[in-house]
Amino acid sequence: MDLVICRSKPYNPSPAASGMVTSAASLFEPRRLVNLEQNVTPPPVPARLRLAPHLLPRRVLQAIFVSATITLSALLIVVLFEPGLSYEIHAPVPAAAAPAFIETLAGALDQSALVPGRADLLADGAHFYPAELAQIAGARASIHLEAFIFHQTPIGQRFLDALTERARAGIKVRVVVDAIGSLPTADRFFDPLRAAGAQVVWYQPFRWYTLKRWNNRTHRELLIVDGNQAWIGGAGIGSAWDSGTRRDDIALPPWRDLMVHVDGATAHALQAVFAQSWLEASGEILVGSAMKPLAPTALPIPSGSTELASTYTAERAALVIGSAPTGGRATRARTMFALLVAAARQNIWIDSPYFVPDLAMRRALVAAATRGVRVTAVVPGQYNNHTIARLASRRHYGELLQGGVHLLEYQPGMIHTKLVQVDDVWSAVGSTNFDNRSFGLNNEVNLLLRDAAFAAQFEPTKADYRAHSREISFAEWQQRSAAERALAWAGSILERQE
Repeated sequence: MDLVICRSKPYNPSPAASGMVTSAASLFEPRRLVNLEQNVTPPPVPARLRLAPHLLPRRVLQAIFVSATITLSALLIVVLFEPGLSYEIHAPVPAAAAPAFIETLAGALDQSALVPGRADLLADGAHFYPAELAQIAGARASIHLEAFIFHQTPIGQRFLDALTERARAGIKVRVVVDAIGSLPTADRFFDPLRAAGAQVVWYQPFRWYTLKRWNNRTHRELLIVDGNQAWIGGAGIGSAWDSGTRRDDIALPPWRDLMVHVDGATAHALQAVFAQSWLEASGEILVGSAMKPLAPTALPIPSGSTELASTYTAERAALVIGSAPTGGRATRARTMFALLVAAARQNIWIDSPYFVPDLAMRRALVAAATRGVRVTAVVPGQYNNHTIARLASRRHYGELLQGGVHLLEYQPGMIHTKLVQVDDVWSAVGSTNFDNRSFGLNNEVNLLLRDAAFAAQFEPTKADYRAHSREISFAEWQQRSAAERALAWAGSILERQE
């Protein structure tokens, strides 16, 4: 059968033909288009492309949905309510001041005790930021920086410019930035640094294959220059430590915090901690010149000695504790704090912006106070930048206060210092908060230094913190509002995430 289609011709009558009617035959012309009897049956569809004859039954889809909902709910319950480890210690722990305690720490933490080089405390951004920038400007071989917070702010721009200048000069610059802690920072912010030859990578970026690890962050704040100079502490790179913040239209002062500068073996050990994060973020194993210190650093001479120190002493020893969660939930950071509290015989001083000790740690602190140790914790007051963390912290005040622990809330603004000192000889400084997130979820790093002279460097800062804090009594805590009690109870659901 042939299909015939008629195409209309345009009708444009001439003046001479006006008024005449054109015949239909002259307006239409038959034209053969196609033979529909050819290829009328479509080609067969390959079996692999054929659709199923019908969709899945509604009951099957409902069963799949219910199963997925139950599975996700169960995982959420585990994440929020999984009980923490008890970190029990059944054997006697040597006193913190005893030489044997150094070996106890080294064995339990699987870390060698090091010969500490120089260690200097710098408190607050007005002091440590200029010193860090000067250290970067003087780099001659390498700069390794790991930051939970590297924000696109004026101080962030100063660090970016300093790193870019060194990269252009041929210095090897490697930067690891946490994708959650630095969420406000656009990746293009680092384009000038990359263009200068530096390497910048994100830790746990948003990818489908990182979903199972989304709760693991690198909370470390590290700067290592030339492999033999290092900075460790709790301060990131952001306006909070530089120009301050605002809350309820109130201008608040810069956050209180501290960084510690070290050299020698401790600096080299901190570079090894950086290399762990670099491997996970970039896939590269740092070896050779990337890890070798530029030049040997003279070690301190022990009192009465005429030779350089070759091993730690009972009076001066250092351990670098790089902590990361394991499948068994245990971390070196949590183990370290458990041992320090157990070894205390005179006093324990704690500075923590997010003070949410787990049940086992609360019991350990009360046990220390019961045996005569003065336990003091300085925490943020009303200007804590994480309201839920503050509510979760205050929820447990009663148990600690009744057990003899002294709790002081810092009043003028936010205090972000992370410090634990025991018996005026041991100091632990770094990125670890006194909460479950640092104890069991984040990658952290701490410098643990046995040095009475170094511990004494903190005294002016501690005295200033104490002078600007208010001690909380049990009677006052009991009078907290019903709203706070209700919010604290609701916030307890997220306590393990704080």
